[in-house]
Amino acid sequence: MNSADHPSAVRSRTKIAEALLGLMEKYPYNEITVKQIILETDLVRKTFYRNFSSKDEVLRYIMKKALSDYFSVINSGKGDVLKNIFMFADRNRRLLILLDKNNMLYIALQCMNELLPVFRDNELSEANPFTPLFDGLDSDYLIALNTGAVWNVISLWVHRGMKDKPAHVEKTVRQYIERLRAK
Repeated sequence: MNSADHPSAVRSRTKIAEALLGLMEKYPYNEITVKQIILETDLVRKTFYRNFSSKDEVLRYIMKKALSDYFSVINSGKGDVLKNIFMFADRNRRLLILLDKNNMLYIALQCMNELLPVFRDNELSEANPFTPLFDGLDSDYLIALNTGAVWNVISLWVHRGMKDKPAHVEKTVRQYIERLRAK
């Protein structure tokens, strides 16, 4: 077993991640220190640095974990793509609102742009609804198009406080796509 996959390492990363999110609810991100994060857990400094090099890395870890879960759902081919996208955002409401509060939603986009090509190259399954759409086309451009469009919609929704139901946002996007198809 890889030491990073060891249950105690996973528990430590989870505690550190939760501590950072809890602190972000109380303080601006740029005022939070590694020392504060450690004090919020029952861990020692050495454990923090065994798992992360900085609080920025913790934040990226949180985002990448959320995206990894989302990619698994999409790759399974289960459910509707748009519904899954907005369910992902709704499930990660706390994280997204905290990122927006700190003017850091770009972190999510950076993580997506970093992870999607790797996911495409290593894990894209035949069940994934995007697989046939990419066939014979430059998928880098298509990933950028889809990510940019969807991310801007999610960003607006988050910036508005996610007051609209996910189904409302999904329906609006779906109706627009249908209008595009009709043209």
